[in-house]
Amino acid sequence: MLATTLTRRASSIAANTFRSVSTWSAVPAGPPDPILGVTEAFKADKDPRKINLGVGAYRDENGKPYVLGSVKKAEEILTASKPDKEYLPITGLPEFTKKAALLAYGAESAPLNSGSIAVTQSISGTGALRIGGAFLARHYPHSKVVYLPVPSWGNHTPIFRDSGLEVRGYRYFDKGTVGLDFVGLKADLQAAPEHSIVLLHACAHNPTGVDPTQEQWAQISDIVKEKKLMPFFDMAYQGFASGSTDRDAFAVRHFVSQGHQIALAQSFAKNMGLYGERVGAFSLITSDAAEKARVDSQLKIVIRPMYSNPPLHGAQIANTILGDKLLYSQWEGEVKGMADRIISMREKLYGTLTHDLKTPGEWGHIKSQIGMFSFTGLTSAQTKALAEKAHIYMTADGRISMAGLNTSNIEYFAQSVDAAVRGNL
Repeated sequence: MLATTLTRRASSIAANTFRSVSTWSAVPAGPPDPILGVTEAFKADKDPRKINLGVGAYRDENGKPYVLGSVKKAEEILTASKPDKEYLPITGLPEFTKKAALLAYGAESAPLNSGSIAVTQSISGTGALRIGGAFLARHYPHSKVVYLPVPSWGNHTPIFRDSGLEVRGYRYFDKGTVGLDFVGLKADLQAAPEHSIVLLHACAHNPTGVDPTQEQWAQISDIVKEKKLMPFFDMAYQGFASGSTDRDAFAVRHFVSQGHQIALAQSFAKNMGLYGERVGAFSLITSDAAEKARVDSQLKIVIRPMYSNPPLHGAQIANTILGDKLLYSQWEGEVKGMADRIISMREKLYGTLTHDLKTPGEWGHIKSQIGMFSFTGLTSAQTKALAEKAHIYMTADGRISMAGLNTSNIEYFAQSVDAAVRGNL
């Protein structure tokens, strides 16, 4: 009996000793993701009035996830064709990448028509940015510095840092006007070292919803050319911002027409609702077919050890929609419908705050901003009060997803914002 007891004690001591010197004992806890944290708090809230305005995904008029009719029809076509599940090439489904480039650059694009655009399928827009960052870190000969707008999508900084680039910022958002700091933007780009990489949101800037005008884009292009900067466009919302895929691609197409050898990250998560399918593309303008072939070979070398090759099904869906005239037309109508619903929510919210409630402050930015997100101008204290007392969840900087608003909850949201601004929550 004594021997058994001693054996157990020895085993317990050994186990405790093992736990105390665990290989992972020094791993620190990472900070919570600001967006996912909002969603987790929302899910834990039991109040029936709760609203989640943090998630960057489209919701229908009933606040539910929305699968486009064109996507459903494309899946029916694919099912009827009885496709296999073979691996894709390293750079993805060739038919899809060709159509993705056409959608981005336009049928009149000289580089597209000369066959000098290197393009690869990616794991949505995030994967496209990561491929681009890694490629530039290895092969862009002039600089390892990338300038991001301040603020920018939260994942931009870790993506580029993990790619091996140094991240700096240029002024973009003016808190005083809740609009574009165009003077600061121009000054910072003009002060950047020549050949630096500059990240540009093609449309529907995330998180502010503030975009340059076409005239301002032309001025930015001139500065980028003068300073010999390397423009890297992130186009996650083509068609979703204004309802027109051509209008939303203006900046990309203008820069290319002015001779810039741009890099471009595309996503089909928002404009086709293919969030979980992870469909995207990364492309680069090259000078000729021989240079394109060399770039293609190096893109494969970047991709192969990352994930070998991209997913099949989502690319097949997007390819089917982009390649069928009737489906393409239906998809364009659905994209416009989503954009129009968000625009109508902006107008309704502006009208309720300004005219009905006469909420203190100027709210014109609600209408002038574009795309899924809006920087409301609410303070972190106000957003905290809205979460704790009104069950309305958004990021601490006051960014909201307009897609989370609908005719059933927009008045409650506006009344709650009014109370928060007045200090009555």
